[in-house]
Amino acid sequence: MNLRPVKRESPELNLTPLIDVVFLLLIFFMVSTTFDRDARIKVELPQASTQDEKPREEKTLDITVDAKGRFYVNQREVVNTDTETLKRAILKAAAGRQDLPVIITADARTTHQSVIKVMDAASQLGFVNMTFSARQPVEKQ
Repeated sequence: MNLRPVKRESPELNLTPLIDVVFLLLIFFMVSTTFDRDARIKVELPQASTQDEKPREEKTLDITVDAKGRFYVNQREVVNTDTETLKRAILKAAAGRQDLPVIITADARTTHQSVIKVMDAASQLGFVNMTFSARQPVEKQ
């Protein structure tokens, strides 16, 4: 009679089928995803740096939205908040150039709709190079 306990081997998890499934999912997502999208609006997020950058020589189109939703194109107030009026002001300030970079400066308390209205008006006029301006947060010490 053998009274020694039988040593059981710890179960092993075979990862080979799991790796195969992961590769099949990867291939599926690579094939089903479309990478060639024509975006109407290209948005460049602002970059914060500690060094002062040289001012650009190139002309830019500055569109500002204040806290009450009023629009300013190159520091000149637009008569009302109608999209057509905003488009006319943008065309006048751009002087026929659609390759100008558009800098959108919006107050932190303005509505999201006002910013979208500016982006929509600029994209309808053919402007594709848009940037949002921001400031660096003040470090608390």
